[in-house]
Amino acid sequence: MQPPGRVRSLTVELEGGQVCGAYGSGELLHGRVRLELRGALRLRALEVCAHGRALVHWLENHSVGLNTVYHDYTASQTFLNRCCELIPDNGEVTVLQAGRHEFPFTFQLPETLATSFEGKHGSVRYWVKAKLHRPWSTVKKVKKEFTVIEPIDINTPALLAPQAGAKEKLARAWYCNRGQVSVTAKIDRKGYTPGEVIPIFAEIDNCTTRAVVPKAAIIQTQTFIARGTKKQKKSVVTSIVGDSIAAGKREVWHGRALKIPPVGPSILQCRIIQVEYSLKVCVDIPGTSKLLLELPLVIGTIPLHPFGSRTSSVSSQYSVNLDWLSTIPEQPEAPPEYSAVVSSPEAEQSLAPPCRSELGGILEGPFFAYIQEFRFRPPPLYSEIDPNPPSDNIRPRCMTC
Repeated sequence: MQPPGRVRSLTVELEGGQVCGAYGSGELLHGRVRLELRGALRLRALEVCAHGRALVHWLENHSVGLNTVYHDYTASQTFLNRCCELIPDNGEVTVLQAGRHEFPFTFQLPETLATSFEGKHGSVRYWVKAKLHRPWSTVKKVKKEFTVIEPIDINTPALLAPQAGAKEKLARAWYCNRGQVSVTAKIDRKGYTPGEVIPIFAEIDNCTTRAVVPKAAIIQTQTFIARGTKKQKKSVVTSIVGDSIAAGKREVWHGRALKIPPVGPSILQCRIIQVEYSLKVCVDIPGTSKLLLELPLVIGTIPLHPFGSRTSSVSSQYSVNLDWLSTIPEQPEAPPEYSAVVSSPEAEQSLAPPCRSELGGILEGPFFAYIQEFRFRPPPLYSEIDPNPPSDNIRPRCMTC
């Protein structure tokens, strides 16, 4: 029987992912299994496996007479299941001497994965597990979890398209008609990333006899699917409250700002778990239910490209800090050499707009386009005079020759 205590430690170490230690689809997962021994160890095999799985589970009950019947809803979806034998099991015993032993490994992640997620009724998890097989002994296991973030690029036509809607509601109380409330709202695009500001353009008409209060909120909807049944959990990510609108008055939002806090991206590629977002504009009407207008949102991971597609609105940049404009000189300066402009990384960086981490205070007002200005001297005006006249020493050519 294998003497106890020979294995000091068995660990799995992973090299950091490309984005904040997280991995994406199609990347290489590098790591090593580290084995520290107090003495010589006889073993049969050492293997390492990479796993990724979505799992949902919840219980529902209902009464049947005096009894309570429970229904179990469970479903799973596998994204990753790959193994590698670091010491193959060929029927012979391998002896490792005391000390530290390292076994590197590499896994190619699939092209389609779902972002890591932890919810009330389900999760999406990824891990690497190492197994040490010893003769006449239990299998020693160790597990290391890692995070996957599936990239979502908001620079696509579908996510750059503006979203708009309109709704109206007749306010009633005790069968009495108190008038109508209507709301129209628009946002410049469907896709955003955490940290961005959503400018909301809305118009609320209060034709009732009571004051109403407009609100706006970002809603996260988690949907869990098992056995053809859906279970949803909704939560408010962030919200704002507008000013009270008196009876017979109208309120207009000229880009009312709603900042997106740090949240996980949308999950749209998983069959049993979905995470979706929406912008809800609602009006609280006393004595009756709320008027709700919902616009779809997608929270992505790749932010809007500077000076990107013309189909995207520049209104999303309206809250950029304006301090960088003060660095533009009032007096023109001579233009730089062409080679300096095209080859210098610092020059290329200076042409980029302010990053989103420098977002300043909130501006509410019309759209403003902040475009980098080049205050170099313009080229000379066109002239009929040849700047390089022919020399007098050159004999004129005879036109009849």
